[in-house]
Amino acid sequence: MGHFKDLLAEIEKIENKYGSSLRDPVSDEEIERMKDKNKTILPIQYISFLKTVNGLDFNGLVIYGIDKAFLDKEIEEEIHGFIETNELWHENEWQRKYVFFGDSDVAWYCYDLDEKLYVELDKPSGTFIESFEDFGTMITDALEAVI
Repeated sequence: MGHFKDLLAEIEKIENKYGSSLRDPVSDEEIERMKDKNKTILPIQYISFLKTVNGLDFNGLVIYGIDKAFLDKEIEEEIHGFIETNELWHENEWQRKYVFFGDSDVAWYCYDLDEKLYVELDKPSGTFIESFEDFGTMITDALEAVI
């Protein structure tokens, strides 16, 4: 199993072949602005991911980035912002026990606040698929599935 930064480098090579690239990383200041607005403690590995790339939309997998409102400069492309996407998923009562970090056509990648576990859930049923020891392992698994 590779590290998510290695897998992002592979994805960037694929994107470059098609004249595209990964999003720019975010700054410490942008992360702090989002953390001030969001009361959830963000895992260090997620912050490391954001410092590598501000979210990802690749081959059906979306990993949420920092919402546009917290960025220093305006960008044209759509970002699935961490806070606004979690607000959307939390409209359903049963989903409020999860912090959502990403999704694909068939799964959600979350932190289960009750069980204190990173989990992959079936989308849209919410059925448990798999648990992970940490954010990095979960995102690595998600990235490997789409490469």
